[in-house]
Amino acid sequence: MAESIQHAPLQGAARAWGTVALSAATFMNVLDTSIANVSLPAIAGDLGVSPNQGTWVITSFAVANAIAVPLTGWLSQRFGQVRLFVGSVLLFVLASWLCGLAPSMAMLIGLRALQGFVAGPMIPLSQSLLLASYPRALAGLAMAMWAMTTLVAPVMGPLLGGWITDNMTWPWIFYINIPVGMIAAFGAWSIYRHRESTVRKLPIDTMGLALLVVWVGSMQLMLDLGKENDWFHSTMVVTLAVVAVVGLLFFLAWELTDKHPVVDLSLFARRNFWTGTLATSVGYGLFFGNVVLLPLWLQQYMGYTATWAGMVTAPVGLLALVLSPVVGKNIGKVDPRRFASFAFIVFALVLWMRSHFNTQADLTAILIPTVIQGVAMAFFFIPLVTITLSGLPPDRIPSASGLSNFTRITAGAVGTSIATTVWENRAAMHHAQLAEAVSQGSASAGSALAGLQAGGLSAEQALAQVNRLVDQQAFMLAANDVFFASAAIFVLLIPLVWLSHPLRGRAGGSEAAAGAH
Repeated sequence: MAESIQHAPLQGAARAWGTVALSAATFMNVLDTSIANVSLPAIAGDLGVSPNQGTWVITSFAVANAIAVPLTGWLSQRFGQVRLFVGSVLLFVLASWLCGLAPSMAMLIGLRALQGFVAGPMIPLSQSLLLASYPRALAGLAMAMWAMTTLVAPVMGPLLGGWITDNMTWPWIFYINIPVGMIAAFGAWSIYRHRESTVRKLPIDTMGLALLVVWVGSMQLMLDLGKENDWFHSTMVVTLAVVAVVGLLFFLAWELTDKHPVVDLSLFARRNFWTGTLATSVGYGLFFGNVVLLPLWLQQYMGYTATWAGMVTAPVGLLALVLSPVVGKNIGKVDPRRFASFAFIVFALVLWMRSHFNTQADLTAILIPTVIQGVAMAFFFIPLVTITLSGLPPDRIPSASGLSNFTRITAGAVGTSIATTVWENRAAMHHAQLAEAVSQGSASAGSALAGLQAGGLSAEQALAQVNRLVDQQAFMLAANDVFFASAAIFVLLIPLVWLSHPLRGRAGGSEAAAGAH
């Protein structure tokens, strides 16, 4: 049996320090998904490559991490949850140190892939170990406290990465993991080493693992390369898509018939698992796509600097930090389906407000929906993962957490690609419609061009200036379209949550897990 049944909950200082150690490791992991984003120009310049090649620093981490996360359940049964967690943290520290020392971009990309792969088990196992540390009545609150680290980290990443790049050198975005990781590994080993889960010598499902690498790797590469290669007009993108689909079909057939599958797909037979996972993944994909789109629009078409765009998106964590403990405390008393429905309504409201933005929107108008979105985040992750993991025996929680986190991470990547692609396609359409008004026969267009030329611009410069204004309006209207469509999909997600079975009594609270990032 698993450690949750063998061991009583931790008490006092041991429980507090255990929570700190697990949360520190999670914070470090989540921070690394976003800290390098703003440092890419500095890294690319220092290693002598183009910024486009520099994006592989992000991509390689994401691909390897997506492959490793669903392996958590199988690895934890083979090596033990505590040994796997501490080993994962120590290997992450080593990979971070080597990333900072990388002499070339090819070496850095390879080491970032290693860093992403060894990071895979950290988040699912921190959930599982933390659930075993608290009595059932306090588990919802424990997961809410843990969730706060995952809400702060993505906001801190770009701000900290920018400051380090400006004031130190880029390798320090990796070196800062070393003290945090060593403290987390030492703390976790000191407190949990006597609480190891039972190890089973499972055979290695090499075919399942190979198929997982093939289809996930192909899909992630398709998403990353699609936009710059005009999606399915590119032979390379079509090939990657075919490999991903065929690989997925073979993977499903193999895993569902293998005696010791590397990923436990039988979890999808449970109604609460598939409804919770699907609602979390679609909701997170919508959220993440819009999180990426907003700063892009602000920087490219509203004149915001990277720092100010970061500052506008940062307040999303404020109300989430305040309300998460409240949600955690009450998750056993209130039907989590009610909380999740409320989150979807607030998300829809926020995106509906953003769909009314215009090019005259000031800082206050842009900040208000961002602050309100923190309410939705607090009511989103904890109730949905409570539903997802409800009714599962403790020994299946690492597998379930790993699989649900994998689908959420993948949905985030898909959501980003869809949001940015739809944004650009809709902008092209709006640009064509708006440009029709700028013709020889249009009085307003003629007077605008005449005014610009009277100000000293040539005819070509005046037309270029008008084209920039049309561009700004087109991308504004396209952003409004994406925001409105996202709001509508959030409303449509509400019935999905109610397909899950109601949780009986307070039991559901003990399975709460904040799969925030």
